[in-house]
Amino acid sequence: MTYEAPPRIGDLLRTAAAHAAPLIGATTDDSLGAPTPCAEYDVRALLNHLFSVVVNFQALAAKEPADFAETPDRLAEAGWRERFSVETGKLVAAWSAPGADEGIVGAMGLPARTVGSMVLLDLTVHVWDLARATGRGFAPDPAVVAGLVEEVEGMAPMARKMNVFGEGVDLPEGATVFERLLAATGRDPRAWAV
Repeated sequence: MTYEAPPRIGDLLRTAAAHAAPLIGATTDDSLGAPTPCAEYDVRALLNHLFSVVVNFQALAAKEPADFAETPDRLAEAGWRERFSVETGKLVAAWSAPGADEGIVGAMGLPARTVGSMVLLDLTVHVWDLARATGRGFAPDPAVVAGLVEEVEGMAPMARKMNVFGEGVDLPEGATVFERLLAATGRDPRAWAV
């Protein structure tokens, strides 16, 4: 039996970023106040959060400290859509660097692959949040979803204790792998169907 290494985080992030860019780039200013499936955020706050995650996780890839204390309003700056694409490009490069997904990262001392999976999850689930909030469809790449399933199952109990995930949602038979992933984070994909 041969061992097949999991896909590298940088490769999965490249794919996730390519799926996210068109949705973020086409988000209109008049939708920024819309509610999202992530109850504490409207579209503007969600995008600012995602921006902050993308920037800070560049530092974490390099085993440097990140500062999540403040979330600046990057959407107040002209050209924020293009800037988001630039920052996700930097994120992909940072997590594609040799050794980025190895070792221990951050103040919590988590495995680098787990930390990389966190930003991959945000870049997938929050883009789904954005799509649903703005009445658009979103289907992430199956390889990205497959790369997240095991990590999300492992981090879910602690994420719920820290109020990062809501309580899991029960889904009917026939739910897709992505719907189950969303449900594990506390989202009800059926309630936000387009």
